[in-house]
Amino acid sequence: MRVFKFFYEVILIIIACSLAALGTANFLLPNQLSSGGFAGIATILYYFFSIPMGATIIILNIPIFILGYLKLGKKFIIKTIFATFLYSKLIDVFENFGGFTQDRLLASLYGGVFIGIGLAIAFKINTSTGGTDLIAHIAQTYDISLKMSSVITIIDVIVVISNLIAFREFEIGLYSAIAILIIGKMIDIVFEGINFCKVIYIISDKYEDIMKEINMDIKRGATALYAKGSYSHKNKMVIMCVSSRRDIERIKNISKKLDSKSFIIVTDAREVYGLGFK
Repeated sequence: MRVFKFFYEVILIIIACSLAALGTANFLLPNQLSSGGFAGIATILYYFFSIPMGATIIILNIPIFILGYLKLGKKFIIKTIFATFLYSKLIDVFENFGGFTQDRLLASLYGGVFIGIGLAIAFKINTSTGGTDLIAHIAQTYDISLKMSSVITIIDVIVVISNLIAFREFEIGLYSAIAILIIGKMIDIVFEGINFCKVIYIISDKYEDIMKEINMDIKRGATALYAKGSYSHKNKMVIMCVSSRRDIERIKNISKKLDSKSFIIVTDAREVYGLGFK
């Protein structure tokens, strides 16, 4: 079982690094765009000093690897070192194929998609390709309240601004920002999927009738939660129902039909596990 898991993770790391390297080397780099982090610094050094991008990424990550080993443990850092070296090497290999487009908008969109999917796959198996996400992991060991996304965004913004100053072209910063946004969105999609569910809360004195109608008509389960009004101090029952988007309007109509004064709240449910869902 351990051998199978080992090879499974190795294959996923190879896929993740290949996608991220493709997005970096064949879309962003040829158009002077940056995905932030060490890749952004490497882009500047590549154009001004002709230093291979992969080599720069490895060199910049060495001190982070040492600190990561001390703070995050042996297993995590070994996988990260392997992923970082592979990602860096593949960038240099894929660079030989040249850019796939000279349109910076297309480059930022497709580069963001490939890099985002690659990073998400790496995160799924608890590893990273080094750089800002590794720094964010380490930062959390010092302060658990720190959000990884906040740390990564701050560093990426600084690097993108540096790219803008270095190349003296404002559009580079704008297109790079698009790439970073796409990367974040693709990570969310890979982790959470695109079929988001909805949670609907209904406060009504006729909660039993509404729940019965939901069960019979929509074929969805619902849960009654005990609550108390902060103003009226009256005990209330709140219906909670998780459903697909297409059923929400029908549930709202049922509630309004049975109780025109019902109070309805609809929110997003990023992930749902259980009967009828994942």
